[in-house]
Amino acid sequence: MNFTVIIPARYESSRLPGKPLLDINGKPMLQHVYERALASDATAVYIATDDERIQAAAEKFDAKVYLTSSDHRSGTDRIHEVAAALKLSEDAIVVNVQGDEPLMPPAAINQVAHNLDIHEAAGISSLYETISDAEEIDDSHAVKVVCDEHGYALYFSRATIPYGSNAQARNCRRHIGIYAYRVSTLNQFVSWPHSQLEIQEKLEQLRALYHGVKIHMEVASENVPGGVDTERDLEAVRVYLASGKL
Repeated sequence: MNFTVIIPARYESSRLPGKPLLDINGKPMLQHVYERALASDATAVYIATDDERIQAAAEKFDAKVYLTSSDHRSGTDRIHEVAAALKLSEDAIVVNVQGDEPLMPPAAINQVAHNLDIHEAAGISSLYETISDAEEIDDSHAVKVVCDEHGYALYFSRATIPYGSNAQARNCRRHIGIYAYRVSTLNQFVSWPHSQLEIQEKLEQLRALYHGVKIHMEVASENVPGGVDTERDLEAVRVYLASGKL
């Protein structure tokens, strides 16, 4: 199975300006993400950015980088531009690894690509894990997902779904923000207007569900540490990597 990883990276961040370039133990965060992706089974790995500072930094660690339009409203649009530039076929698989996920396991990247490859009815695949922390169940920053009996997503929400979930019952699933797309789905996705559900929940994947795209979900085969959204997250990653656990 062949697949391509594209890492969208933007400079602006309300809480951590210049986030992809912040230092983590002697390397910019983006380099850690790129190295995790290189350690996967991907045929090729690219960085997609609209910022020349990120482009210059990526080229310093010999990354393949595309400078994309500054008009894109999301990382998915940025990924689509690179997929088009690469002339990837409609049935090709592209994995979106976020530029603020320096601890993303290569096994998770492989898993999400393989998941999409074997589920022909799906246009997108992603991962989840069971929530065991009571506070996280009620945390709007933790996106939840409910699935049908075949593993296809029924809905994603920042609210607690299903109703009555609790840590002891282990019946609440946290969505992990890594995606595999078929290029044909990407081509459709960027042409659709934002749906009301997407706007209300601030969850881009709801645009795909709204238009009937099947998203197949699997429980992550290994623990996926959280990404970097805050200064506290950044320091936690620095400590984690300094411990030699990776």
